[in-house]
Amino acid sequence: MDGIFNVLADSVRRDILVTLRNAAPADVSVGELVAAVGTTQPTASKHLKVLREAGLVTVREEGQHRFYRLNSDPLAAVEGWVGALNTAPIATVDAATEPTSASGHAPNSPENPARILPDADYEGLGRQLGRFVADLVHEARGVAEAAQKIVTDTTQVVTEKTGEIAERITRIR
Repeated sequence: MDGIFNVLADSVRRDILVTLRNAAPADVSVGELVAAVGTTQPTASKHLKVLREAGLVTVREEGQHRFYRLNSDPLAAVEGWVGALNTAPIATVDAATEPTSASGHAPNSPENPARILPDADYEGLGRQLGRFVADLVHEARGVAEAAQKIVTDTTQVVTEKTGEIAERITRIR
């Protein structure tokens, strides 16, 4: 896991990852990345190679052009490690009561989700679900924008054709 921290230690690489995340699910060209992070093409290429070797980005080639996309899977280990630092202890014991989880529920209580799957990483699952929903929302916005453009273009064509038909009818009369 040390390797991923070394990769993420560089601010230019973090800026590239943020740019790719904000563009997801679209691919981003090297030129667009250079403009977004304010660096030179050789510098961006050097950092993209490091990110590619770490598995954090994927590349698609079209002729002489390269397009990059974020692969957030390797970040799960970092996220899990950081998340573990930010969580309360799993169980506390009070002399007057039975042990409780960080949520305040007794271990065998029906309200305690850890009773069903004690080894599950609920926070990690929640983050993954959140990412999935964010990706869906992003994709839905793109679809909605495309649909709006189609409706606008179609309305314009219908308006033009209606005008042409009205003009022909006027000439016929």
